[in-house]
Order: sequence, then C-alpha cells, then structure tokens
Amino acid sequence: MLGSKIETLLAVAEFQNFTKAAASLSLTQPAVSHHINQLEEELGVTLFIRGKGSLMLTPEGEIVLKYARRIKALYGKMETEIDNSRKQLTKVRIGITHTSESNLITEVLARCSNADNNFSITIITDTINNLYDMLDNYEIDLAVVDGTPTGHSLCSLMLATDYLVCVMSIRHPLAKRAMVTLSELKQERMILRLPTSDTRMLFESTLKSIGDSIDNFNITLEVDNIATIKDLVRKGLGVSILPQSACAREQKKGKMAVLPIENLSMMRETKIVYKKTLPIWISFRRSPGYTMKRQEVTNNRHFPLFYSFTNHQKQCTIIKLAL
Repeated sequence: MLGSKIETLLAVAEFQNFTKAAASLSLTQPAVSHHINQLEEELGVTLFIRGKGSLMLTPEGEIVLKYARRIKALYGKMETEIDNSRKQLTKVRIGITHTSESNLITEVLARCSNADNNFSITIITDTINNLYDMLDNYEIDLAVVDGTPTGHSLCSLMLATDYLVCVMSIRHPLAKRAMVTLSELKQERMILRLPTSDTRMLFESTLKSIGDSIDNFNITLEVDNIATIKDLVRKGLGVSILPQSACAREQKKGKMAVLPIENLSMMRETKIVYKKTLPIWISFRRSPGYTMKRQEVTNNRHFPLFYSFTNHQKQCTIIKLAL
C-alpha cells in the first residue's frame, strides 16, 4: 500500500483544501492535517501556505509533490509488474510523437504485440517535452522521438534518419516535377504544422541558416494533426512540409506527390529514448522473421534489424522493433 502521508499530500495538493482531501480519502479533516504536519516535521520544511479557505504549495512543497507523484507512479508500475509476472505477461508503455504516429512505427509495434500473446504494448501519443516528463515520472518505459534528448538522465538509440519533403496533391501542376524550388513554394498556399512542432522548427531553422525566413511564405493554415494535413493536401487545398516517412504509404499508392526541395536538405534522426536508471539495455541481431524495408522509413537502404530490449535478468524480450 502506498504510504498514507504520500496519498494525503497528493490529495491535498489536488483539492487545495483539507476538508475535500479528507472526503476523497475517507479520513477525518484532523487526520489529514496530522499527516501533513508529520511530513513537514520529517522533512523539516513547510509544504503549504495556509490562508483563509485556501492552500498554496511552497517552493519546497512543489519539490516534494514532484517526487510524491513519481513515487506513486513507481508504486503503480511495481503493482502492475507483479501482477503481470503472476500472469506471465509482459507489458510495455511506449510514448510516441504525432509524427511517429503517422509513420510505420505504430505498425511495427502492432506486429510485435500480435506475434506474442504474452506481450502487450500501450502506445501514448504526446509532444516531445511531455513524453520526456513522462519518462522522468516513470509513466512510460520508452519514447520514440525525433532529435536528441537534452536531459542527463536519458539515453537514446537511433532508429532511422528521415527527411522533410514537400507534399502536394497528385493533381497539382508541380506534382510531376523531380523537385520543387523555394521560390515556387513561396507562391503556394501552405498548410504547416504548429510553430512548436519539431517539423516546423526544423523547417524554420533550415530557412534561417540560408538567410531566408518563414515570413516569406504564404501560410494559410496551421494544423497540429499530420493526418489532417495530408487529407487537406490530397484535396488540393494547399501544399505542406512533412517527414518523408509520414507520407510513405500515400506516395507508394500514388495518392500524394512527394518532392524534395532543391538545395535544401532537412534531415532528422528518429530515436528510442529511455531512462538511464531503467534496468534495460539494447542488443542488436539480424531479424529472422518479419522485417520492414528500411527505405519505407528512410527512403534509403534495406537493412533489417531487431532492436531487442531485454530486462537485466535476461528473462524476456520487452520489445522488438523490426526496421
């Protein structure tokens, strides 16, 4: 059972009221106050500033709350793993970005899960920064993201390289071209991802590196969801800049034109990210089973690999990614 003082702290922080916290915990209000006072005495800090009918966390209280949430997440993870061990079931929680959600990573994960009845994957889609927070709080086991993590507590392994390309309707006048120029793009209605997305930031930073600016383009719509952007592009409502891997299926089926931009290389790396403290390491071996052509992800080489995440006791394979 999670410690009563930790549970009380979390409830008080959520409700910012001793009486409401007590009701949620089925405790008396004096019992809740006693738990908080005990915690403050043990840590030697004041956790809450008490006002008339209101509570506010102190800076020290914010720190304690952060770790209390991690303790709760770890406790829940421990309970789940114990339950899975009894059932001989392996579960892994993987966070992916919206870009990864739109490429073949999700298909690979589904095939891995289907190949073993005792292996289950939960996929959570969010922004990169939120995924990093989830890793720190042990809410997910791994994350598939673009770029290199900056946190000292995180490790990464490169899965593939990807490139940003111009995408447009197959009926667009430029669709039959081998490539498109920046000058031509500036004459088009552009549908781009939000300024906070990695795709958008890479495009803007590349433009800046050659003395150009996003302000010189006619951006008519900004959309966070890649699937929505592709649908709008297919309908001829504009052109966009997207990762090549996110458009591989549409390009292969002839549903969308994918063109490189002349004299503009926008490469990025897709990586698996995990915590250093997690008892996991990565091993490589040739894939004897299902493989995915690497060119479908990177438009480059056929190089099948298994990325095997194995626990420290070598008892089971947590995840295999065939790329």
